[in-house]
Amino acid sequence: MQRSASFEVKVYPELWKVLDIDIERLDKMRMVLGEVYEKHFLSQENRPKGMAYFDWVISEIHGGRIKEILEAKREGRVVVGTFCIYIPEEIILALDGICIGLCAGSPGTIPDAEKILPRNICPMVKSAFGFNIAKVCPYFQSVDFVYGETTCDAKKKTWEILNEYISTYVMEIPQMKREHDKRLWLEEVKLFIEKMESLSKKKLTLERLLEGIKIMNAKRKALQRLNNLRSFNPAPISGKDCLLIEQIAFYDDPIRFTKKVNELCDELEEKVKRGEGVKDPQALRIMVSGTPMALPNWKLHNIVESLGGMVVNEESCIGTRYFKDLMPEDFSDLESALKALVDRYMKIDCSCFTPNDERVEQVLKEYRDSKAEGIIYYSLAFCHTYNIEAYKIQKACEKEGIPFLFIETDYSPEDIGQIQTRIEAFFETIRERRR
Repeated sequence: MQRSASFEVKVYPELWKVLDIDIERLDKMRMVLGEVYEKHFLSQENRPKGMAYFDWVISEIHGGRIKEILEAKREGRVVVGTFCIYIPEEIILALDGICIGLCAGSPGTIPDAEKILPRNICPMVKSAFGFNIAKVCPYFQSVDFVYGETTCDAKKKTWEILNEYISTYVMEIPQMKREHDKRLWLEEVKLFIEKMESLSKKKLTLERLLEGIKIMNAKRKALQRLNNLRSFNPAPISGKDCLLIEQIAFYDDPIRFTKKVNELCDELEEKVKRGEGVKDPQALRIMVSGTPMALPNWKLHNIVESLGGMVVNEESCIGTRYFKDLMPEDFSDLESALKALVDRYMKIDCSCFTPNDERVEQVLKEYRDSKAEGIIYYSLAFCHTYNIEAYKIQKACEKEGIPFLFIETDYSPEDIGQIQTRIEAFFETIRERRR
C-alpha cells in the first residue's frame, strides 16, 4: 500500500477474461484513471499518511476487490449491486451478503447508453447503464442481481431495459412520508427480505439483523467522525480526499473500511491538535449540496480546490445523506427492529420526496456545522427533482444571508472553463463579505 512515483491502476486480464469484460477498452479506461488520479490526488501537499490505504483501494479497483467478491460468491454469499442509498444494507449484511455501489461518474460509456436510452436524461443513469451493456465494469459482471428503485423516472424506466441484460429487482420508494407511505415501505422491505432469504438460503433473525445494524452504525459513525473533523480551520484533509473516501464507502468491505477511516481520523485529530492543515487557514470554506458524485466524478471539487477553496461538506447521497442517521441497537423482537429500520430510511431527505422541508433545514444545519462560507448547489443535467428543489434552497439561503451558487453540469470536461469563471466570481463575492 505504498505510493509509487508513478501511480497505476492494476491490470487483471485473466480475471477480466473470465468475467467476459471488453479487456482492451477497460485497459484504456484503467490507464486514464491512473493518470487522472495521480494528477489530482497524489500531487496534493500535506496529504495525510492514512490516505495510502484509499490510494491502494483505487489501484485495486478493477481487480483486488473483484477477487474478494468472487471468492465470497464461491462461499455462497449474495452480491447485490445498487444505485441508491435507499437500499437497506443492514438486511444484506444480516444475511451475509455484500452490497456494491454501481453508480458511475464517467462520460466514457454515455455514448453506449445513448444507442438505447434518450440523450436528455441523467448522465449518471446513462453512464451506469453504458458500463453494463459495454461490458467494461467488473462489478456489474460480478453481482448476483441489481437493486433498482423508483426515486426518479429515468431510473425506474431504465430498470425495465436493464433487466434484459442483468437480473434487476425494483423496490417502490414512497414519494411522501405519511403513515401509510411508511407502511408501504415496510411491506417493500419485507419483500426484499424474502428475495434475500431465497438467494442466501438463510433466515433473517433478530440476532442477524442486529449484527448488520452494528456494522452499518460503526461505518456511519466513522464517516461522521471524518466529516466533523472538516469543521476545523485549517482543515486537516482536503475535500477531494473526503469525497474519494465517501465514494469508496460504497464498494469496499465495510468492516475493513471502517477500521481504516478511524485510523485516518486518529491521524487527523493529531493534526488538529497541532494546528496543521492541508491549506492556508484563509482558504474559502465551501459546502457542496445537491446530487451525488459517483466515482470518478471529481470535477467540481477539483475546480474549487484548484482555485484555492476548500470543500468542507457534501450534502448529498454520496455524503451526509448516506451516513447522518444511525439505528438503535436494542430490540426485543424482529418486527420492532424492522419498523425502526423503516423509520431510519424515511429520514433520508432525497429530493424525490414532497414536501421536503426537512432537507432545507438539513442544508442550513450542515452549513452552520461545517463552518462554511458559501454553498455551491451542484445538480446533474436533467435531474429534475434536484434542479427544481434548488429554488427552495436558494430562497432559504437568501433569507439567512448565505452566499449561494447554482451549478448545473454533466460529466463532460467541456464546461470546466465556464464553471471555473463562475466560481471565481463567487469566491470574490465571499471575499468581499470578509472585508
